[in-house]
Amino acid sequence: MKTILNVIWLVLSGFWLFLAYMLAGLLLCITVIGIPFGIAAFRIGVYALWPFGYTTVERRDAGAPSCVGNVLWLVLAGWWLTLGHIATGIALCVTIIGIPLGIANFKLIPVSLLPLGRDIVRTNEPFAVR
Repeated sequence: MKTILNVIWLVLSGFWLFLAYMLAGLLLCITVIGIPFGIAAFRIGVYALWPFGYTTVERRDAGAPSCVGNVLWLVLAGWWLTLGHIATGIALCVTIIGIPLGIANFKLIPVSLLPLGRDIVRTNEPFAVR
């Protein structure tokens, strides 16, 4: 079932969200200071490409630098990517078949707002040590 949902997701919204994250990552990697944010954008972009079967968990070792980084991310790229998730989520929820995909879009909103200090893991191993 995850594979079917991922393929439908890829066609309807995953590819466009992936491209948005890749563009944000490239723009953020222009400066040396933005490289960690660009890497986070690339990581979330792959997650946005295939979201079914994966989830995010908070890292316990993330401290104050990730908090400061999340504030900078929110200003630089978080709002714009979140608006993309909201728009595509609402559009997908118009049809009955698109409701699970819209919910997946809404599931991506917290990680698109505050990505630092989170790991993306398979749903069958959310407590695995990385």
